[in-house]
Amino acid sequence: MLYTGKGDKGETNLFSSKPGERLSKTNPVFEALGTMDELNSLLGLCRSRSKDVAFNLEGKVISAAGIFREFQEALFIVQAQLAGADKHLGEFAVRKLEALIRAIEKEIPPVAEFRVAGEVELGAWCDFARALARRAERALLNYAEKNPAAVSENARKYLNRLSSALYALARLIAHQRGAQEKPPTYA
Repeated sequence: MLYTGKGDKGETNLFSSKPGERLSKTNPVFEALGTMDELNSLLGLCRSRSKDVAFNLEGKVISAAGIFREFQEALFIVQAQLAGADKHLGEFAVRKLEALIRAIEKEIPPVAEFRVAGEVELGAWCDFARALARRAERALLNYAEKNPAAVSENARKYLNRLSSALYALARLIAHQRGAQEKPPTYA
């Protein structure tokens, strides 16, 4: 069933809700969940646009679509945990993301200033996803301020690193395609 009608009055529930308990859809947990859902959808677009893209990182050929899929899977775990399911993102996911960022940094010229997005379409989509990842992180932290036990340290770290990874991927994609990304002129 694709709809139940139970949320027509602006209320819904979480996996962790007690029987009969309803929460307002304006509760900050749903802002965090919804923003992560938007991000996951955008990562799906990035994945669909990157089927023919691969990177040689530290001697290994890595599929861009595979990277985006891993991001999506990790986000599903964070969302499930936030919704009260017994799912937890492990520290390994954070370390793997950090390793990816370090590997990309070795392949691109140093970045000491902002870049104007859009030289390469897939890179621009990554920049869009990066900005949305930052918003998802802020929504998660806003909810965590009043519900610290509901958000794991690994979930916080992962969301923080994810935006950095997306920024790094955008730069790598542009670099790999020979695009000359320029800083803003501020003119």
